[in-house]
Amino acid sequence: MTVTLLGLATLVPPTVLHQDEVRDVFAAQPGQSRLAQRLVTTSFGVSGIERRHTVLRELGGGEPDGGEPLFYDRETRELRSPGTKARNEIYIREATRLYVDAGRAALAQQRALDADDVTHVITVSCTGFYAPGPDFVVARDLGLPADVQRFHLGFMGCYASLPALRLASQLCLADPDAVVLVISVELCTLHLRPSDDPDTIVATSLFSDGAGAALVTARPIGSDEPGFDLDRFASRVAPEGEGDMAWRIGDHGFEMVLSNAVPAILGRHVVDAVRPLLAPEPALARALDDGAAGAAIPHWAVHPGGRSILDRVEASLHLDEAQLVPARATLRDFGNMSSATVLFVLRHILDSPAAAAGERVAAMAFGPGLTVESALLTIRGS
Repeated sequence: MTVTLLGLATLVPPTVLHQDEVRDVFAAQPGQSRLAQRLVTTSFGVSGIERRHTVLRELGGGEPDGGEPLFYDRETRELRSPGTKARNEIYIREATRLYVDAGRAALAQQRALDADDVTHVITVSCTGFYAPGPDFVVARDLGLPADVQRFHLGFMGCYASLPALRLASQLCLADPDAVVLVISVELCTLHLRPSDDPDTIVATSLFSDGAGAALVTARPIGSDEPGFDLDRFASRVAPEGEGDMAWRIGDHGFEMVLSNAVPAILGRHVVDAVRPLLAPEPALARALDDGAAGAAIPHWAVHPGGRSILDRVEASLHLDEAQLVPARATLRDFGNMSSATVLFVLRHILDSPAAAAGERVAAMAFGPGLTVESALLTIRGS
């Protein structure tokens, strides 16, 4: 039985943050040590990011909601630090819009299915919470069937879209008539803050807002419908690094731990992490062991957690520069949108003139644990 992903859609909020302008704001905050100022300049400068998007209009020079600055005072150029409740209230309002818009876009992106066909909804996020949650709102506002089954994968981090697709695939294998709408929305900029802490500075230089959505089904789909066949998934936890990537709830937003040891840890263990994914196909397994995985699999949808992470994955798996273009372009134009990001990379591959039906794609994303989630896909459509 073939499980297909189709209708892949990506969205970002309209406010753009230019990396050099954001760098200057964070570097100029009062009370920051000289070391912190140097770290801000360095982290922003080597991030590989030119622009990213945010739901916070005031960060991009727009008028703040309610008239009073909550995150950034344009007159004093001072960043503020609202409490977690205030940040989450913005999440409820802004994420809800993106969930519904992304779900609607996924339905419109393809011709085979409509809202009445959807049997399951899986929503994904680690940047806010509310109940009734986004799964409820999506079902209501998109007019999905009354008996639609709903799931929310929360607080898993940057890798969560791949487990969501794996769960969707499993639901379709269990019920060949199932149609699963998967939506990831992350509003990471709600939790940015000035700090002297190196891990917080690195996170501040990387994270952004975005949404991705797709439909997953085992129903027969026309061969001209663009998307991916979901071949299989794998999950592995690196034997080190549990404390090097973490996501905790604080009094002034969610607090990210992202140590500079993460790229090296991933570089040491990424080959072993993807071995179970490729093992069922002996030719792919041999290519991995021979340092030729890049030659055996043309396309790689690597979560761009940061430029140095991409550098290490490229070197460890012996990929060529062209194979990392989708990931680096996504990082450059959108930043790290946590769990939504790998969906942007997959969309980039699907839109590329270099991608052809029948070619294989290896996708991977990284998150707390250190966890490596991976998937093997086949491009479909004309």
